[in-house]
This record gives sequence, structure tokens and C-alpha cells, in this order.
Amino acid sequence: MATFQFELVSPEKLLLSRAVEMAVLPAAEGEMGVLPGHAPMIVTLRGGVIAVTENGQVTERLFVGGGFAEVTPGRCTVLADEATPVGQLSKAAAETRVREAEAAYTAAAMDTPEKRDATMARLLSARAMVLAAEAA
Repeated sequence: MATFQFELVSPEKLLLSRAVEMAVLPAAEGEMGVLPGHAPMIVTLRGGVIAVTENGQVTERLFVGGGFAEVTPGRCTVLADEATPVGQLSKAAAETRVREAEAAYTAAAMDTPEKRDATMARLLSARAMVLAAEAA
């Protein structure tokens, strides 16, 4: 089956770099499947899980807290704000993150719309982390 080069980079390190058949990304507008020959684009990512398919099976599931993806016909590069294999997520830590994000969002009620949007994105990412941890 045809493949493309997939790379996942976090601020700490290069987490994944290999040829894959498909990657499903948590794009800001919804789940987005990437296959070989995909149209070029740059998309914003929300908090969620990236699923990587090789040999007809999902081989990697990684939680990303947000970021960007650049897609070309032969490559997909994800620049993630944070990235963690789903199996390493802690539900308790994710729930703590949700509580902190909820408090930050409440505190931002009188801030600028941009600051409220940023705190809401943080809250939604934390909630996505809880769901990913529960599914692990």
C-alpha cells in the first residue's frame, strides 16, 4: 500500500518519523484523515488524539494539546504544543488540568476576547485529554 512520510515534533523532541499509510489528526474544524497524495494545506490542531495507521492497523495513538500540521502529497509534519502517547496519560492528572483550566477560564471572564478564547482552547484540550486517558 502507498505511504507518506509522517513526522510528529513536540517542543522537547522528534517523537515520530516514518512512512505510514494514514494519519487521523484532530484538526480545529474536525477530525481529518491524511493519505498519500493529499492536497497541500496547513491546519490548526486542537487538543485530541492522532491515530497513525501502518499495515492496515492503528499502530500509534498520541495525544496532542494543540499545534499545527503541514500536509503535502508526500509528507505530513505535525508541530505539537505537547505530545504524549495515549498509554502514558494519567486520568487524575488530566482531571487536575481540567479543574485548573476551568478556574483560568472563569478568571478570564472580564479579559479580552483573545484571552478568553485562549483559555477556552486550554480547557477543551484538557477535556480531550481526560477522554483520551479514559479510552487508554
